Amino acid sequence: MTTTPSPSRAGIRVASSPWGPDDQLGALNLLSPLAQAEVLARADGRHVYDLSVDYFVGMPSFQAAGDPAYQIYMSHTPAGTAVDNLNGVGEETNRHVCYSGDVVFMYTHTGTHIDALNHFGVDGKIYNGFTPDEHLGSRHWTKGGAEQIPPIITRAVLFDVAGLKGVECLPPSYAITVDDLRACLDSAGTELKQGEVALIRTGRMAYWPDKTKVLGNPPGLGLEAARWLTAQGIAAVGADQECIEVGPSEHEDNWLPGHCHFLAEAGVPMIELLNLEELSRDGHTELCLIAAPIRLRGASGAPLRPLALPLRPVSTADGGTS
Repeated sequence: MTTTPSPSRAGIRVASSPWGPDDQLGALNLLSPLAQAEVLARADGRHVYDLSVDYFVGMPSFQAAGDPAYQIYMSHTPAGTAVDNLNGVGEETNRHVCYSGDVVFMYTHTGTHIDALNHFGVDGKIYNGFTPDEHLGSRHWTKGGAEQIPPIITRAVLFDVAGLKGVECLPPSYAITVDDLRACLDSAGTELKQGEVALIRTGRMAYWPDKTKVLGNPPGLGLEAARWLTAQGIAAVGADQECIEVGPSEHEDNWLPGHCHFLAEAGVPMIELLNLEELSRDGHTELCLIAAPIRLRGASGAPLRPLALPLRPVSTADGGTS
């Protein structure tokens, strides 16, 4: 009789930051002005890829745990402003000046977004040992929030695992391995360096926004692959699905071990629900990534609009950029 082996234990612990007890940046400390200048100098501004998705009512979002769906409604309309006259300038002026306004209500981990370091912790602590008793107020964390994330400008490498396998999308719950990641680098003839961002393509965004295909049992990074990436000294990691890691968890002691490793153990922010389809279609592997979240103070995540520009090759003739 064949038996299924029981899941292993992840064994993840919260790390103290090598940048000191007050650090809230984690691996984003590895971003450098010199590297930013170099990657911007190589960026091909003729081609800009928007890696984000639209926000709209009915979009796929995390609701199973009780979080709200994305909502937008108008708080002011041109005709309503004339009728209400809330500004007191009178109907004639309000019909002349057509005023519209709206309100958005959503979970901060909706659509293309970045996870802040306070999003997940282990054993009652988040990255760098900050605790709820000391650093969580009535509304939000006072440490590790989305407002701490600086603009991310760095070289990014696309790990097109779906393309490597020759499939539109990896099968549900496929755990990406270290060998898969190495094979992607070998196929592209490139490398991943310290302070850069790894972008993982599973192919799931090809189905966006079909909720039945883009959420649940995601293919994604296995824990060993996640640890291999952080060992390379990445500043951040991103993927085209909802949690970057494979689901469900392969480890009995942790239902999202990848989140706990990246955020609490390695201090690496996570960018989720990236649209990487056009980059894959056009065969771009090395990119200049420019991304910045809304500065939501204390929030565990924030919407993000990442832009990717292909990189021109480094000239071997003069040692500079071409």
